[in-house]
Amino acid sequence: MKILVLNPNTSEDMTELVMRVLAPLTPAGVTLKPATGRFGARYISSRSAGAIAGHAALDAYAEHGMDCDAVYLACFGDPGLFALKELAGIPVLGMAEAACRRAAALAGRFSIVTGGERWGPILTEFVASLGLADSLASIVTVAPTGGDIAADPEGSIALLAAACRRAVEQDGAGAVILGGAGLAGLAARVEPLVGAPVLCSAATGFAAVLEALGKPYDKPERGDLALPAPVPGIGLSPSLAKLISG
Repeated sequence: MKILVLNPNTSEDMTELVMRVLAPLTPAGVTLKPATGRFGARYISSRSAGAIAGHAALDAYAEHGMDCDAVYLACFGDPGLFALKELAGIPVLGMAEAACRRAAALAGRFSIVTGGERWGPILTEFVASLGLADSLASIVTVAPTGGDIAADPEGSIALLAAACRRAVEQDGAGAVILGGAGLAGLAARVEPLVGAPVLCSAATGFAAVLEALGKPYDKPERGDLALPAPVPGIGLSPSLAKLISG
């Protein structure tokens, strides 16, 4: 079985980081196919960059996903998630979606720690869209972006641990998500400094994808997330134009 690991950031380094984290978690018989956004921001850190990344995610799926059995949207904030679920005939799981659902199931109330000051309201709205607003204790942002943290993981551990402790001790979180592809692989080092479960969003999301692969998938035939009616388009890549035109 083949999983499309889709990073709608345009940073190949970020894709490679996620792939390194997922490689030892990949069972026999499953292969990973990486895809990086063809256009847009190097690292998503604003609403405008996220909007562009949603288009880039659809573009990458149309170009690389036709021979895959599932899609892992490996970018916290999940740009284009519900549009991908609508267009794809295979399971689509988002990194933030899966991590939030797992944290809520594990601890009831959870917090998200991530890099980049603009993510607070964006992620608050996203969590609400999942129906988990009452489970969200807080979103704690640190000044370095996820790209900055990926470039200096050693220098970021203490900062991330302090943010996680604040979420637990002041905000009442029973678990904390380290959110972002740039933070992939750091949770195991941060958790001993926190005193509560700290989830790696990359690994947690991937576990949800593997779980989905083990179950029958029924694409909705009508209503929300069913395939949309074919429409012509202009200015799109040939693969995406073909996909939306049926």
